[in-house]
Amino acid sequence: MDKTTLKQLQDLVVKFRDERDWKQFHHPKDLAIALSIEMSEVLEHFRFKNNEEILEYLKKENNKKELSHEIADVFILFLALADVTEIDVVKALHEKTKINEKRYPIEKCKGKPHKYSKYEN
Repeated sequence: MDKTTLKQLQDLVVKFRDERDWKQFHHPKDLAIALSIEMSEVLEHFRFKNNEEILEYLKKENNKKELSHEIADVFILFLALADVTEIDVVKALHEKTKINEKRYPIEKCKGKPHKYSKYEN
């Protein structure tokens, strides 16, 4: 299994960007817009398909490969956005997980697809 760290991946993205002198175009707003566009390209793979059709669709190697490239594009832009905003995503993830643990206690949320407070009076 590949032991590449998140930092190494972010460094790879930054190196690729810097070798092309693209940092001048990588403003937070532009990266966020590009991230949304790329996420829409991920969604295109699932549009008009039910869950069973999606499973069949992903059995075709070419479809899965195309989806993997779109997901990679999303991840690249995510790492680029974290870089230019100087956000430590590992730290942010740990902080947000602690917030979510309080917001969504297991005893009230386990196995439920909706926010528990939606149905509390």
